[in-house]
Amino acid sequence: MSQRIIIDVLGWVGSVLVVGAYALNISGKIHHSSKLYLWANLAGSAFLIFNTLFYGAIPSAVVNIIWVGIALWGMAKRQAKPQ
Repeated sequence: MSQRIIIDVLGWVGSVLVVGAYALNISGKIHHSSKLYLWANLAGSAFLIFNTLFYGAIPSAVVNIIWVGIALWGMAKRQAKPQ
């Protein structure tokens, strides 16, 4: 499989994860601090970072780097919260 196809697949999977998580959150199916929501955003944005850097879309890459940081922050907050 060519590198371009792999990068494209990562981009599409990343898009589905980020947008899907947002749609599930807005529809009330998952909470913004759930593991599923946070992991979908983290993985989706990481995949999109590879895709956007490959194609030279630096502003989009920066947004996704920030999005990964927000997901990590959410995970840290979730971990620190007493169960």
